[in-house]
Amino acid sequence: MAIQILMPALSPTMEEGTLAKWLVKEGDTVNSGDLLAEIETDKATMEFEAVDEGVIGKILVTEGTEGVAVNAPIAILLEDGEETSAMDAVADTAAPVAAAKPTEEKPVAAATAPRASTDARVFATPLARRIAADKGIDLASLSGSGPHGRIIKADLETAPAKAAATTPAKIAIASSATSDSVKAMYQDRAYEEVPLNSMRKIIAARLTEAKQTIPHFYLRRSIKLDSLMQARKEMNAVLEADGIKLSVNDFIIKASARALQDVPDCNAVWAEDRILKLEPSDVAVAVAIEGGLFTPILRDADKKSISDLSREMKDLAARARDKKLAPQEYQGGSFAISNLGMMGIENFDAVINPPHGSILAVGAGMKKPVVADDGSLTTAIVMSVTLSVDHRVIDGALGAQFLARLALYLENPLAMFA
Repeated sequence: MAIQILMPALSPTMEEGTLAKWLVKEGDTVNSGDLLAEIETDKATMEFEAVDEGVIGKILVTEGTEGVAVNAPIAILLEDGEETSAMDAVADTAAPVAAAKPTEEKPVAAATAPRASTDARVFATPLARRIAADKGIDLASLSGSGPHGRIIKADLETAPAKAAATTPAKIAIASSATSDSVKAMYQDRAYEEVPLNSMRKIIAARLTEAKQTIPHFYLRRSIKLDSLMQARKEMNAVLEADGIKLSVNDFIIKASARALQDVPDCNAVWAEDRILKLEPSDVAVAVAIEGGLFTPILRDADKKSISDLSREMKDLAARARDKKLAPQEYQGGSFAISNLGMMGIENFDAVINPPHGSILAVGAGMKKPVVADDGSLTTAIVMSVTLSVDHRVIDGALGAQFLARLALYLENPLAMFA
């Protein structure tokens, strides 16, 4: 019997993806476990394996198609020896795939006929239901673009525009401008239009949600790095024969992991109606890549040596830039580090990556005049750090305790090994 091959969900948060490349063609025989296609999510390009055996009867979605919803049919598989006519019944039930090409405009959702009755059952993903509840949006008023009319997260993004027509003028002004209205402002100016890729869309959505829903507050502290720089120099001289070169960031990762163990109430995440306190120190580190950002996770960082953390971080960063990380390598953790010091930034405030309870923004270590303990004026290498904190998870005094332990380890690096 002919069956549909559906777009897989390759991560817990994936709602759509790009069918980057087919590894089979129509007429090919496949067995369970054979590679069928490469699927590009917002974070990585992953291979998709066959579950059933048979012959590829028809490819429904061409490679390079963007915006393919999870569970949308992408191909039809025939049993060995089955006639191609068996595809007709299956193809008739296949939901259309919304292909969001970079140069195309998305169709206006209002053009779809509304549901006849608000009492009818509304089909929506759990994420879409949660967003609708947070925004006070009636799902029955929307038309879904997912498989079989299912409402997905993308449908909620157009909801404010629909509501704008019935809201007071002062509220409409505060809402986000449409792409057409923004382009109209610059119609007499030269510009290049850059469509958002999947990663950029997810970053925009998640960080907008973070700033709107997480009550951020900020704790700042200056840390002297002179002892750390000397310890790093001596350790690198010893490790040079092994091809290891420790960075300041490696020490910050280790110090943060130890501080999370010392102040366990800071090693926590927000879970809607409760707080989850983690036992291991799983530290996320922001890595800039072309067109976006990754936060690979160093698991059990408190138990690993600095040289092990250094090797693992270099490997994760390299594979992040090639988009070769598995979901479990960048999902999770309770705390993150964003370091812009190597770019000369003295201090900044980072946005919390939900569900993390906090994120540490690290600035450049700079030689500055300081007052010594005996009152004399001297110089020291001083680094500014800012801890962005989710006040639902961590209170001010608790965040201050964490920064105090972090400063202790960085200003007295031998304490990390005690």
